[in-house]
Amino acid sequence: MERAKKGDWVQIRQTVLTPEERAPQVPEDTKKVPLLLWVKGFACADASIGEQVEVETVTGRHTKGELFAINPRYIHDFGNFVPELLKMDMQLKNLLEEATRND
Repeated sequence: MERAKKGDWVQIRQTVLTPEERAPQVPEDTKKVPLLLWVKGFACADASIGEQVEVETVTGRHTKGELFAINPRYIHDFGNFVPELLKMDMQLKNLLEEATRND
């Protein structure tokens, strides 16, 4: 099992609310799952994935949670390709070019 050493950049996971603690007005599918929080920081002690560990964030805050990842990646994107947006982009560029030529 992968193990983090003290000082490694890690990501922890905390359960903020269990399904039973969720607000009554949230959608039914949301009520079925816990509300989770992920925090990145420097491990304050050695730990294995799944173990509890304290981290110090870049702002100096200390918090504890389940070690989720060591050297976590930044994974984000803007979703799936939308053909209509590409068409609108091309149309807008043409309109702007025409407006510039007419000035």
